[in-house]
Amino acid sequence: MEYDAFLLLSFGGPEGPDDVVPFLENVTRGRGIPPERLAEVAGHYHRFGGVSPINQQCRDLLAALRPAFADAGVDLPMYWGNRNWHPMLADTVARMRDDGVRHALAFATSAFGSYSSCRQYLDDIAKARATVGAGAPVISKIRQFHDHPGYVRPHADALRAALAKVSATATGPVRVVFTAHSIPTAMAASAGPTGGRYEAQLRETAALVAGDLPWDLVWQSRSGSPLTPWLEPDINDHLEALADAGAGGVVVSPIGFVSDHLEVIWDLDTEAAATAAKLGLAYARAATPGTDPRFVAMIVDLVRERLTPGHPRAVLGSVPTWDACPEVCCPAPARPGRP
Repeated sequence: MEYDAFLLLSFGGPEGPDDVVPFLENVTRGRGIPPERLAEVAGHYHRFGGVSPINQQCRDLLAALRPAFADAGVDLPMYWGNRNWHPMLADTVARMRDDGVRHALAFATSAFGSYSSCRQYLDDIAKARATVGAGAPVISKIRQFHDHPGYVRPHADALRAALAKVSATATGPVRVVFTAHSIPTAMAASAGPTGGRYEAQLRETAALVAGDLPWDLVWQSRSGSPLTPWLEPDINDHLEALADAGAGGVVVSPIGFVSDHLEVIWDLDTEAAATAAKLGLAYARAATPGTDPRFVAMIVDLVRERLTPGHPRAVLGSVPTWDACPEVCCPAPARPGRP
């Protein structure tokens, strides 16, 4: 199949104080989030000047990809569109149409499978194409990459660097803790042939990153209705359990994230770090891949998988991924007012 463009597809984030509330309204529309929770999250953004780092991280990633594409002989113009903030995906798709793009490959900045981390991006693409209408390019999403060496190895090296830092100061055993964005338990166990993939992929990534180190997988960034069960335990609750069990330090590795999103710098660098300090735990947070050359090379490799028939598929694990997910994959969760 022939492709004539590359699309970076991401979540989006505010880039100034006036953007924060409209951005959060986009994120939470139809989800029944209590107003007080929305105000609390807005406060997190305002602590950083109303700016999420994610948009700049996308710019940095595109800047790193351009020479990497050129070196690999990948001749595709690059575009960038977001789910929740400018550049909005529909605007980008309109520009692609006007530029004559007919079939693009999309790389989403999420390594794992679930409704919000995979299926919703497919829905975003469908909605954007419908908004643009006649002439909108076909957009094919690149597969998930939870066990690609270019994702696992940067996380593994960052974990060991953080572990060396904590081990030098901890007064007791140091525990490795992996984190990812919590999701509703019903979403995590979604029906269909790919049900339960989110947690299974994360556990496989954790095992690959940790090697022979003992580890725990916990959750962060819960944002839904308090009446809806979400994956647990929360990172802060787990830190308390580790301290009670005699741990002297903890290394937190956010394997659910490709870069230092606001959820990383708030939930881990701010809240979890404060919890660890209160408990007397030595604490370090491992870096995310960001623009690590191995991560950039991974994206090039995933593009070449689709451009070149027979290109080898780089995987380190066994939990499957698909180039094209089944239509019944990762269904949308029930919303207030829906059955």
